[in-house]
Amino acid sequence: MIKKIDLVVFDMAGTTVNEDNVVYKTLQKSIHESGYNVSLYFVLKHGAGKEKHQAIKDILAELPKSENQQHTSEAIFKKFKIYLDKAYTDLNVTPCIGVASLFPILKEAGIKIALNTGYNSNLANMLLDKLEWKLGIHYDALITASDVVHGRPNPDMIYKAMKELNVTNSEKVLKAGDSIIDIEEGKNASCGITVGVTTGAHSRAQLKSANPTYVLDSLLELTDILI
Repeated sequence: MIKKIDLVVFDMAGTTVNEDNVVYKTLQKSIHESGYNVSLYFVLKHGAGKEKHQAIKDILAELPKSENQQHTSEAIFKKFKIYLDKAYTDLNVTPCIGVASLFPILKEAGIKIALNTGYNSNLANMLLDKLEWKLGIHYDALITASDVVHGRPNPDMIYKAMKELNVTNSEKVLKAGDSIIDIEEGKNASCGITVGVTTGAHSRAQLKSANPTYVLDSLLELTDILI
């Protein structure tokens, strides 16, 4: 029997928001220009879903020790923020397939919607403004990496969403995201259901390796699970 879910916590980029992996392409560009030869696959594997400065640190930590370490993570992160602000200003952003239909179905069923992200608040709100998604209409809470002390896979963002929306039992929370670290975040929060979706950073095989409850090709498939 499917657990009764009171709250769904959705990741943003690659899960609910289609931004063509611009954030990770920009992350790759910033690291590459700093003298490190990294592929987009490498960046996604080691950085997807994380607070972006932490992502840079973790990506650099995975490089061979023989590579030149002359550029600090702080310098790369500063460059990344400049590039990303420009990229997002010019970017056409759309909802991921099925999301525009899913949100009103969930709300009609009395299920609360929280968005959480490894972005800071400014970038997250820029995306939401482009989508014209409004708090209280399309979603019920926005929790960003800049709102908590510890980013993913720590469960702080999920706990904050639960507190804001008066949900006390994590068994009644579903966490969905496009990366392994989203699934780990949900498990660390003891969410009743964890979902990987193949619309973003990680492949079906990569998502399955984290042992989520479900791996979906579209979030709209949640209607078959929850409604």
